[in-house]
Amino acid sequence: MSDAALDGLIQQLREFARERDWERYHTPKNLVMALSGEVGELVEVFQWLTPEQSTAVMRSERATDVEDELADVLLYLLRLADVLDLDVAELAGAKLERNRGRFPVDEVRGRADRRP
Repeated sequence: MSDAALDGLIQQLREFARERDWERYHTPKNLVMALSGEVGELVEVFQWLTPEQSTAVMRSERATDVEDELADVLLYLLRLADVLDLDVAELAGAKLERNRGRFPVDEVRGRADRRP
């Protein structure tokens, strides 16, 4: 997603909340709780699937559910970041850079555990 697309989505979320007079409800606490609920709904789609079924979920009758719940998670995450005046792209880039240092390729390649 480009920075322009991300910025446009954030602006649309601001307008969506403003048009409905929901800004007063979009506190960090409420947004985190809503985000958690949406993550839970995404988890529910995968909960009892085998690893093979989870890999093939987008070719199943649950594909639309995955798309909808993933979109909900993203929208609440972006709204939360906006309310907290945080730049999610900048935060994600910085975290990825820190993780490069924490998980050097030559020490962790092919390993599922967190520590070399």
